[in-house]
Amino acid sequence: MMHNMSDYTSLDDAVIRLENVSVEYIVPTEQVNSLKEYFINILKRKNHRTTFSALNQINLTINRGEVWGFVGSNGAGKSTLMKVISRVLVPTSGRVWLRGHVYPLLQLGAGFHPELTGKENVFLNGVLLGHTVKEIEKKFDDIVDFADIKGFIDAPVRTYSTGMRARLGFSVATAWIPEILILDEVLSVGDFNFQKKCLERIALFKNSGATVLLVSHTIDTVKAMCNKAMWLDHGTIVKTGSVEEVTEAYQPTI
Repeated sequence: MMHNMSDYTSLDDAVIRLENVSVEYIVPTEQVNSLKEYFINILKRKNHRTTFSALNQINLTINRGEVWGFVGSNGAGKSTLMKVISRVLVPTSGRVWLRGHVYPLLQLGAGFHPELTGKENVFLNGVLLGHTVKEIEKKFDDIVDFADIKGFIDAPVRTYSTGMRARLGFSVATAWIPEILILDEVLSVGDFNFQKKCLERIALFKNSGATVLLVSHTIDTVKAMCNKAMWLDHGTIVKTGSVEEVTEAYQPTI
C-alpha cells in the first residue's frame, strides 16, 4: 500500500519509509501444455505452483539529503525494491510512505519513442517528469550538450546507439535537481568519460540536498558516492548502516 508522508505521524526528515514490505510472485513448478490440462488440474485440485519471495519484510527509512547505495548479487531484490519505491510495483504486503517527487532511472532511454526525434523525446520526457515546455526550453541546450549528441538531436531515436540513448536519458532526467533520484545500474552504460560526468552530476545533487538511491555492482562507486548502504540477499536485508560498514561486510562475499 502506498501513502504520502503526510499520512505519517512522525515529524522527522524522512522522505521514504517502508514498513514490512514484501513482494511475492506465484510461479509454476511444472509446465502445463494446454488450457484443458490447466482446468483439469484445478478440478483435481492439483497445485503445481509455488510462491517466490522477491522481497521479504523490508523495513527502511531514508532521510532527506541522504545518498544510499544498494548492493547484492543478481537476483538479490535490489531492482524490485527500486520499483516499489518508484511506485512502478505495488508490494504484496506492507506499507510505503513517500514525501517528494521521485525521479526513477530504472532503464535509461526506456521511455523514448523510437520514431520521434531526440529533440521531440526531450520535450516529451521532460513533460512526463512534470516540467513545463518553457522550463524544458531553458534547459534544452544544456541537455543536448551534456548528452553530447548535438549532431543527432534531430534524428529519430531509433537510429541512436544504446550509449546515445543512455546519455540522453540520463541528461533529461537529471537536468533539474530532483527531490528523490533513483539510479538502478544506469551508470554501467556508456563510456568512461560519460560515467565520470554522471558521477560529477550526482555529487552536485548530493551537495544540493537531494536524496539519491544508487544500485551498483561497482563497490568503489558506492563508497565514493554514498553515506548509507543496504546489502540485500534473496530479498532479505543482510545489513544496513554506514556505507563503510556495509561494504566492508559485503566485499568478502563477491
